[in-house]
Amino acid sequence: MKKLWKQMLMLVATLALMMSALVPSAMAASSSSSSSEATSSSASSTSGDKLAEIKQKGVLVVGLSADYPPLEFTAKINGKTEYVGVDVSIAKAIAKDLGVKLEIKNMSFDSLLVAMETGKVDMVISGMNATAERKQSVDFSHVYYKGGATFLINKKDKAKYKSGNDLKTANIGVQTGTVQATMAKNSFPNATVKPLSNLSNLVLALKSGKTNAVLMDALIAKAYASNDDSLAVVSKTGIKNDLSDAGTAVAMPKGQTSLVNAVNQTIDRINQNKTVEKTYLPAAAKYMKKVEAKRTLWNYWTYFAKGIGDTLIITVVSVFFGFVLGILLSLMRLSKIKLLHWIAVCYIEFVRGTPLMVQIMFIYFGIGAVISSMPAILAGIIAISLNSGAYVAEIIRSGIQSINKGQSEAARSLGLSQKMTFQYVVMPQALKNIWPALGNEFITLLKDSSLASTIGVAELMYQTQLVQTSTYKGVAPLAITMVLYFIMTFTVSKILGYYEGKMNHNG
Repeated sequence: MKKLWKQMLMLVATLALMMSALVPSAMAASSSSSSSEATSSSASSTSGDKLAEIKQKGVLVVGLSADYPPLEFTAKINGKTEYVGVDVSIAKAIAKDLGVKLEIKNMSFDSLLVAMETGKVDMVISGMNATAERKQSVDFSHVYYKGGATFLINKKDKAKYKSGNDLKTANIGVQTGTVQATMAKNSFPNATVKPLSNLSNLVLALKSGKTNAVLMDALIAKAYASNDDSLAVVSKTGIKNDLSDAGTAVAMPKGQTSLVNAVNQTIDRINQNKTVEKTYLPAAAKYMKKVEAKRTLWNYWTYFAKGIGDTLIITVVSVFFGFVLGILLSLMRLSKIKLLHWIAVCYIEFVRGTPLMVQIMFIYFGIGAVISSMPAILAGIIAISLNSGAYVAEIIRSGIQSINKGQSEAARSLGLSQKMTFQYVVMPQALKNIWPALGNEFITLLKDSSLASTIGVAELMYQTQLVQTSTYKGVAPLAITMVLYFIMTFTVSKILGYYEGKMNHNG
């Protein structure tokens, strides 16, 4: 049994060493996306003078969803992944006029306003339409672009869907949180509207036949159609009230008049000089042509490598703390002290009864609103660790209770203390019994790390979505990601199997 404990200690020590090596790199990797958070003095989007805060910290944090070419997307520049597009150019112009550095946070479109409300970003520049409904909760700058709505369809269906009237009973895809989602529901009540948070997934659903059309901004639809010969545009939508006519503008926290005025000075100059049409759009088009010329997935191996690195960081650190927390919670639940017992029960039942995605978003947007310096990757690690701890606790508890009480009684009769009995008799046998279940939990945790992409953590699924947007390919990047996840989980299962064999050999 002593050998077994030595092996367990070696395993924990290995995890600790990996964690000590990975955590600094994780913090360094996320420093570029969290430097402004570390100096943020307020989590509330409406408290204080936001313009003064931005100038004091010297960084303007802009939120966007980089799946909207040519307004915002990613491109490889000198071997590095950079955010490019019209909105990015506008963000750079605003930051320059304010005399501060620009920092971009990429996340799903439907999370952007929440991020601004909780102080994670200072403003949103992401092709957002300045509708009357949104103006109730946020302030907008002057409009810098007007597009209009358009349907994106498969080119093979061009003869079938000539206008919006032909799509009245069709399956229509829309991006969650956009004005197009509202327009589709209002103008096509008999159609089946299918919302998804990521535009790349919407295009993938279209190409795979899951939807008949995708309603999106005209400029973005034309960008996809021009870069994919299998897609086409239906310009006659048949929509009576096109909410996108309100125009695209910069969204800012409510009541920040000085910030709005400062941004409007930049937007007015851009509009007066027609910079969007003359400079920003042509520049975005050039980046899109470069992307099209290098659309082989091999050119994007660095995306996948970065994603694997962050996925392993999240997994290793979360496994370590989840295991430690699980042991503590299991002992609390088995404790005869009622207070400790009920604290453990309430925690375990609550965590197991709520979705992990909700927990991740609550940690980042909820608790992160109080601790504004919390990086996204740290929020993901905390949430996944807390979630894993609840499941590990139940696994360990079941293992302890599976040991016959007679063995404990025999050990005590031989003179072993209660602590020694638990350490040398009960726990080693319990670990042997629960090791396969613990292994399954660790593998599940590795895969669940993909949920951290919802708050902008650059793990494997997040990087996959960037590749989808950059290459205009949907299935191929997903296939590569599946293979990479399989390689990681298969490796982990083999490592766990090795230790299981050692335990059985020494048992």
